[in-house]
Amino acid sequence: MLRFLTPYLFVAPLVLFMAVFTYGPILMSLDLSVRDWDFLSPEMPFVGLDNYRGLLASREFWNSLQVTTVFAVLSVPIRLVLALGIATWLVREALPSRLLRGALFLPSVTSTVSIAVVFSWLFSTDYGAVNALLVGLGLGRQPWLQDPALALWVLILVNTWKQLGYDIVIYIAALQAVPQELYDAAAVDGGRRLHVFRRVTLPLVMPTTYFLLVISVIEAFQVFTIVNVMTNGGPAGATDMLVSLLYRVGFVLFDIGRGSALAVLLFVFLVTLAIVKSRIIGRRVHYEA
Repeated sequence: MLRFLTPYLFVAPLVLFMAVFTYGPILMSLDLSVRDWDFLSPEMPFVGLDNYRGLLASREFWNSLQVTTVFAVLSVPIRLVLALGIATWLVREALPSRLLRGALFLPSVTSTVSIAVVFSWLFSTDYGAVNALLVGLGLGRQPWLQDPALALWVLILVNTWKQLGYDIVIYIAALQAVPQELYDAAAVDGGRRLHVFRRVTLPLVMPTTYFLLVISVIEAFQVFTIVNVMTNGGPAGATDMLVSLLYRVGFVLFDIGRGSALAVLLFVFLVTLAIVKSRIIGRRVHYEA
């Protein structure tokens, strides 16, 4: 009997942890999304789908969805292309490569709040280092975080700088797993470097690219701290992400029902997006060398 129960006892702590901290809150959010509650009232009347209807009729929701989508569409490809290019350069086991890997990975384990505060100072209009450099070059100051056309690009730059090191490390592990015999065979056949990269390297790191694509898109749709510290959703809603709207509705306006409805919509949207990516891109990924 004990032998039969042993594997279940090993996984029981993890299952209990996920039940309490993952599945429990999901079920609670589903319940709260159909209720009207302000955090303080002892009553939570059932309102059906009114919170969802209110969100879908809200201009703020559609603006946040558009801004978040643009952020993901622009930032994810930039991250993946840069990470693969730099990983290809740093894949060799030499001391300078190892030092650079550590330096590039450092932002991934640095406090996001600290990074956002430092970049807020760098891109400050009046006393920022970036504008000081532009003035030194004879160019004018730019309102980086006050111009709706520039603020989103600054956030993309900061988010890319923070997350790039993680993507590079994952790509380096994938590149090191490519059999050297394939490169030797390509060299014997006279393959050029770009041709070998396109025909050998790129297909063999596709599983890693697919993995990074999935988690990068999820991360892009959940970005919050950088936005909250650097722009707080402004100027004029140009950087108002979905999670920023969720925080404002749920924890500033204390409309827990509508905030929970937004969390459920975001969850459904990400799951749908993951399924679409799996159907379109997942089928083209080959796991055999």
